[in-house]
Amino acid sequence: MQIVADENIPLLDEFFAGFGEIQRLPGRSIDAAAVANADLLLVRSVTRVDRALLEGSAVKFVGTCTIGTDHLDLDYFQQMGISWASAPGCNARGVVDYVLGSLLVLAEQQGVDLATRTYGVIGAGQVGSRLVKVLRALGWQVRVCDPLREASEGGDFVSLQQVLDECDVISLHTPLERLGEYPTHHLFDAQRLATLKPGSWLINASRGAVVDNQALRALLPTRLDLQVVLDVWEGEPQADVELAALCRIATPHIAGYSLDGKLRGTAQIYQALCQHLGVAPNVELAQLMPAPWLSDLTIDGSADPAWALATICRAVYDPRRDDADFRRSLQGDAATRRAAFDGLRKHYPMRREIDGLVVGVKGDAPGLVSLVQALGAKLRGEVDGALSIHHLQS
Repeated sequence: MQIVADENIPLLDEFFAGFGEIQRLPGRSIDAAAVANADLLLVRSVTRVDRALLEGSAVKFVGTCTIGTDHLDLDYFQQMGISWASAPGCNARGVVDYVLGSLLVLAEQQGVDLATRTYGVIGAGQVGSRLVKVLRALGWQVRVCDPLREASEGGDFVSLQQVLDECDVISLHTPLERLGEYPTHHLFDAQRLATLKPGSWLINASRGAVVDNQALRALLPTRLDLQVVLDVWEGEPQADVELAALCRIATPHIAGYSLDGKLRGTAQIYQALCQHLGVAPNVELAQLMPAPWLSDLTIDGSADPAWALATICRAVYDPRRDDADFRRSLQGDAATRRAAFDGLRKHYPMRREIDGLVVGVKGDAPGLVSLVQALGAKLRGEVDGALSIHHLQS
């Protein structure tokens, strides 16, 4: 079997070498010539997989080691009998950690108590629903907008207009849909951006074109009260330098780039391929997952909860490093900046997730215990002198 794969997919050999010969290429360089003789194509989000790429090839299975599928032409796959798989939820926890880290930065810079804000989450899929769970567990007020889920299952959802009217913080976690009943392309256009509440925070860690970047760039110099966090950009890998300068936090599409998330994505596609081929999996992710650099924290029961929240989150991830790296890359001509954008993603440093951290609380401090549980970390407790670890699902 001939396999063409994005070179940025981790553990390719460990999971896929047993299926055939692997050809690694930069994701943006995978073209029709590269896949002409391939049987299996493995990509991430930067490769557009459609008729133009696959027509005339032998590809019968496409796996994207990512949560989204807007870069896949699923109608064409169905027409041609091409099987496919994505990795829903693989990096969801990493994105939640990114949002939490961004909120902490904004709160620190603005002198705001996060518990006093009202949060709007747009899109309640794998990422959005996990973020909502954490925010609500922290006791914060949350409004959730997801018309598709509301139409199919009902429940505690609100309209986009209600989010705009009531929320101080809006975090976007919707797929990019240009057509259909609920298109999300430029969901936040000039008109909606102009109606953001005074002092609002807008976070986009979904897809760049969910927000009209030109409209946002035009608005921000006139709305100095707004604080914006952008991890995704229209026209990637070409990010808008002027818009980045106006953002409080700007990063190169790395919100979900935790090591855990990337490895889970590879493992999920491996499982899907095994099912497609009718073979039993013989590789387990648990055997390949490296130990975290930091695995254990102890917090005294007298600690201030706000300090504990920031310490736990930042012990695992702080977006300010990625923001600084990205801003340094916004130099030179367009070609240089495009290469730098992809380079930051290709050489992204190791980053783990909060739910892999064990936190001990010394003394009788139920509030801190609840905080650890809300964040999704593991709680270490001493019971009769014995160490017990209770894993709390995120």
